[in-house]
Amino acid sequence: MLLESLFVFEYSYWLLATIALMAVLYSSVGHGGASGYLAAMALWGLAPQEMRPAALVMNIVVTCWLLYRFQPYKLMPHRLFWPLVMASTPAAFVGGLWVVDVLSYRLLVGLLLGLAAVRMLVTNKASQQIRLPALWLIIAVGLLLGFSAGLTGIGGGVFLSPLILIFGWCTVRQSTAVAAGFILLNSIAGLAGYVVSAQPWPLGSGWLMLAAFAGCLLGAELASHRASSTVLRKLLAGVLIIAAAKMIFSAF
Repeated sequence: MLLESLFVFEYSYWLLATIALMAVLYSSVGHGGASGYLAAMALWGLAPQEMRPAALVMNIVVTCWLLYRFQPYKLMPHRLFWPLVMASTPAAFVGGLWVVDVLSYRLLVGLLLGLAAVRMLVTNKASQQIRLPALWLIIAVGLLLGFSAGLTGIGGGVFLSPLILIFGWCTVRQSTAVAAGFILLNSIAGLAGYVVSAQPWPLGSGWLMLAAFAGCLLGAELASHRASSTVLRKLLAGVLIIAAAKMIFSAF
């Protein structure tokens, strides 16, 4: 089963095309795209030990390009960002260290993909009043999202962005900087934990990384031209729901 999965991982052009498409969709709205990559790999039946590190690597590549392309860090609200990542980054490292059994991983990722799909279908309405939350709340959010990022490979931006906008923790433009930096640091920490714990490295991950990078090049241009993403988000939500169902039902 593993050898068959590795064969698909290295040579399936359809998988590479789907990864590139996910990168286009997510980078067009300023995200790394890990939930989309996990959905694509779940649909192709890859093993959990292949999915998590691959998703983290692709997250790093895409987020680095977005930060280079748009330089949103110039808008960074430091009083929000630094406590958030100081809590989330070590939590992501710890999450990456954990060796997760196949059943638990499929159930957890299936649940998170389902939640991400719901988030895609909900329109964010940013709060009109900007107010920095209590420090303990920032730390709690950072710990939760950071640990889940390292444990599953989902960078957390898909959940962080609506949270900080709805509750008015920062402006819409600032949220892009917070999410990008948050995803990048958590993905690096989660990947570091995975590597340190000597878990297996997936073959063919370089091809997936190239596919994600090619997709984010186009996605970044769509973002720069403010392309409408309403239809794309609905299509993406459908893919996430299908992948979530596949992950959950395959666990039984």
